[in-house]
Amino acid sequence: MNLTIENILLVGSILLFISVVVGKTSYKFGVPTLILFLAIGMLAGSDGIGGIFFNDPKIAQLIGVVSLNFILFSGGLNTNFKSIEPVLKEGLALSTAGVLLTALSLGTFVWFITDFTIYESMLLGSIVSSTDAAAVFSILRSKNLALRTNLRPTLELESGSNDPMAYVLTIAFLTLVVNQDQNILSIIPMFIQQMVVGAIAGFAFGYISKHVINKINLDFEGLYPVLVIALMFITFSATDFVGGNGFLAIYICAVYLGNQDLIHKQTILRMYDGLAWLTEIVLFLTLGLLVFPSQIIPFMGIGLLISVFLILVARPVGVFISLMFFKMKLRRRLYISWVGLRGAVPIVFATYPLLAGIDKANVIFNIVFFISVTSILIQGTTLSIFAKWLNVGEPEETKKLTEIDQLMSDLPKSSLQEFKILPDVLSSNKRIVDLNFPKSAFIVMIKRNNEYIRPGGSTVVKPHDILIVLADSDEDYVKVKECLYNRTAH
Repeated sequence: MNLTIENILLVGSILLFISVVVGKTSYKFGVPTLILFLAIGMLAGSDGIGGIFFNDPKIAQLIGVVSLNFILFSGGLNTNFKSIEPVLKEGLALSTAGVLLTALSLGTFVWFITDFTIYESMLLGSIVSSTDAAAVFSILRSKNLALRTNLRPTLELESGSNDPMAYVLTIAFLTLVVNQDQNILSIIPMFIQQMVVGAIAGFAFGYISKHVINKINLDFEGLYPVLVIALMFITFSATDFVGGNGFLAIYICAVYLGNQDLIHKQTILRMYDGLAWLTEIVLFLTLGLLVFPSQIIPFMGIGLLISVFLILVARPVGVFISLMFFKMKLRRRLYISWVGLRGAVPIVFATYPLLAGIDKANVIFNIVFFISVTSILIQGTTLSIFAKWLNVGEPEETKKLTEIDQLMSDLPKSSLQEFKILPDVLSSNKRIVDLNFPKSAFIVMIKRNNEYIRPGGSTVVKPHDILIVLADSDEDYVKVKECLYNRTAH
């Protein structure tokens, strides 16, 4: 069946509905939701029962880039800098040196066992060198898996920040494959420019975006998430326009914004959480439609060999060497090595050789697709088992609450404290976003004239308001008092 304007919405909505319903129960059987989304797309494709013909790498790449914007930005917004600060150096080492070492070791292996040239081999190694943010965020943030101490922040930081490195390596080696007269030294300036400009742009756009969000004063709360979407795409496209790495820029921008006081921040976070899931589903469905399973079968043997080498050798080499200067227990290094999930990102990157028209583009795409599927099936289904074997997992006894309504309904009233705002304190007649409120405390509700108001970042605290506050400890309540009860100068 060919997609037309008349039936694309019907087909798309049915596939989306099936994906959501199937994904709801997938973890009961230990199958990652993302692989099911991919399978649904393949079943709906021309080789499956749906018979939908889709063979446009350019559209697939566009959908992939847009989806990665949302996935990386959502992951960045939900990254607490305090949680990643202790593991910042380890995470950055994994996302740079770790990715490079994985690409080089796998590329060398491919060069030995195939008829690929050295640059074609390194191109394939680069495409699958990074862990997939969608897969890692999806599985690690599921309620079925809790990890000890700083292990989860390390893995999330790596998966969110290593795609830019893999992208630069992919473009660099693709350039060498297309332009046979160039040598490897010619790509070094491009590599440095991509990473440096991307990092600077990420911080710059994050700082600018914070002030735009808090100062623009929109009339409708629902427009703030739309504003953030616009700022996200501006960050990505503007950075790419000036020669920087757009993926790195949007991740840094999102991490910065996620750790700032923003107006309607909870609304923005909720919206991005939903959009990240939507784009993940759409991305995997699209890639499932793009692949022809009949074309993968001839490459299953070599694909499995490369996949096993990646999981058991190349990934551990990248992890152990990049972390050799850090104090870390062996079992933690082994678990980080195992959480080397490949997913949609390598498949998206594999469309670049297709569009460049190189000789072995179809071979690379089919091998990469097979590697991603086997990685999710083998590693994604065994993360909990390996966490128990290596003694790095623990039962998640209490789930962190992020919704104000959940805080009100689930926590005892004895854990809340009330603070009455006096007319002569600095907090009077100020917006909540401007209070510099402790990040470990929440204003759950405001009582004003016998009415209860659900607060947002733009809510102005009035004299005689009673603020109902939830905090983690007595020390946090002391900080709240200092914040709210500083007197104005006379």
